[in-house]
Amino acid sequence: MIKLVKRWWKYMTAKLSGKFSESADPKVQLEQAIIEAQDQHRRLKEQAANVIANQKQTEMRLNRTMEEYERVSANARQAVLMADDASKSGQSTKVTEYTQAAEAFANRMIALEREVEDLKSLHLQSAQAADQAKQAVQQNAMALQKKLSERQKLLGQLDQAKMQEQMNVAMASLSETVGEDVPSFDEVREKIEARYAKAKGMSELTESTVETKMLEVEKAAMSTEAQARLSEIRTQLGIAAPVEEAAGSEALDSGASGQGESGAPAPPAEAETSPPQPQAQTEP
Repeated sequence: MIKLVKRWWKYMTAKLSGKFSESADPKVQLEQAIIEAQDQHRRLKEQAANVIANQKQTEMRLNRTMEEYERVSANARQAVLMADDASKSGQSTKVTEYTQAAEAFANRMIALEREVEDLKSLHLQSAQAADQAKQAVQQNAMALQKKLSERQKLLGQLDQAKMQEQMNVAMASLSETVGEDVPSFDEVREKIEARYAKAKGMSELTESTVETKMLEVEKAAMSTEAQARLSEIRTQLGIAAPVEEAAGSEALDSGASGQGESGAPAPPAEAETSPPQPQAQTEP
């Protein structure tokens, strides 16, 4: 029963983790990955520092043991010399005491020699472990630096991917119905084109009616009367008519005078002479 509960819990945890991973923001996940890599590098440095510290401590113990060995060795030699001097002077008690002291120093030297050998082996192993720890820290630092340099690139690619996804959604919405009450772009275009075509057809029908032609005739008559009035004003002011307007008026005059109401050519009209216009006097 407990195993089944554990399996169910693992399954639900994995399922929820998968859903969370799908809905999570990649930018946040990237920052979390960088933070985790930095924490891992910090922990690795702490472990490497402990290894190096162990190597340093072993080295100090080795140096201290070797110093003690040198001191014990010197004391052993001194005890042997003092026992020899006592033997020469016939002091048997001193000989025994110095000999026992020399044996004690010798036993201590033997123990220190073993300890020195063990410490040398341990120091060698700790030195190798320290070198490996340093290399691991360096390699992990390079990997972390690579991740940090790639972070900006990945963030740029993520922004481009988001923009492209939005573009894809926008382009898809142009040809697909957004909702039940919202028409697609194609449907709106067809509706506008149909309305424009209908309005254009009504305009053509309006232009072809009699009322429209009558309005055009009235507008042309008003334009002719206005042109005649402007020509009269220019004549009074002694201003020549523009070239285009003069050519148009000559064409109208020739057309009007060339034929009468019955179609026969009309007699030439006498040239009208305009009264002389007073000239402005110049002040001396």
